[in-house]
Amino acid sequence: MGMPELSAPSTPAGRAGLAALLAAPAEAVIALDFDGTLAPIVPDPDQARAHPGVAAALSALAPQVGAVVVVTGRSAGVAVEYGGFRGVPGLEHLTVLGQYGAERWEARTGELSSPEPPPGVAALRAELPAALERAGAHPGTWVEDKGRALAVHTRRTADPEGALDALREPLARLAAAHGLMVEPGRYVLELRPPGVDKGAALAGFLAERPAGPVLYAGDDLGDLAAYAAVEKRRADGLPGLLVCSATADGEAPVRELADRADLVVPGPAGVVALLEGLAARLSSAR
Repeated sequence: MGMPELSAPSTPAGRAGLAALLAAPAEAVIALDFDGTLAPIVPDPDQARAHPGVAAALSALAPQVGAVVVVTGRSAGVAVEYGGFRGVPGLEHLTVLGQYGAERWEARTGELSSPEPPPGVAALRAELPAALERAGAHPGTWVEDKGRALAVHTRRTADPEGALDALREPLARLAAAHGLMVEPGRYVLELRPPGVDKGAALAGFLAERPAGPVLYAGDDLGDLAAYAAVEKRRADGLPGLLVCSATADGEAPVRELADRADLVVPGPAGVVALLEGLAARLSSAR
């Protein structure tokens, strides 16, 4: 079997980022979103699981780079379980930043740090069902409790986009009343504390490490903050590669993300192929 093909980024900055990663892998950080990037989007997030090739691809790549970190809005423990990351050889130095960095799981120790959620989330949890009823939420609208955030999904409704639009204003008012913010995504509005996002989580993690190239892969609007963190590093002269995981179910990729990406791949399967290609290229260069 031949070496997996490694797709070329479409931008000069992306090509420079990939070249730097291949030239100095021990200094590189591979940062990955979970849902839509490592795991296919499914109607029920509780049924989401990492693409079957993820664990093997990461276990081949991780020992050859400086660090691998998963940055997700899910709780870290759930991402570890759904990703099948626990106890995988080669992933001893994997870090999972859950709840946008509020939680942290280290594969090496198996320890999970998870502070108490802010009080505004508890108050919101109590009020949200009645608020959705008052707003006339479409049948099929449902709430995902993430612990430190609450996500209102409309994917299961007859008109997901229309159902989402009808909730934007009332949920924005409700979130503001409790000192929270609303993060939109594909058929979802997530209500969570302000100042907490994937960009801050990624920047905090990178600040712990020597400056080096960074690859970040994501699929939705919540990943724009992480894109911005990589773009800021690039403005400071540090190379980076931005990857957009397009959906594999016929939906168009999130345009705001795809327009800023250096490389667009076809969903989690494409992300796995990219990770496999990187691992093979680095292994052959030894």
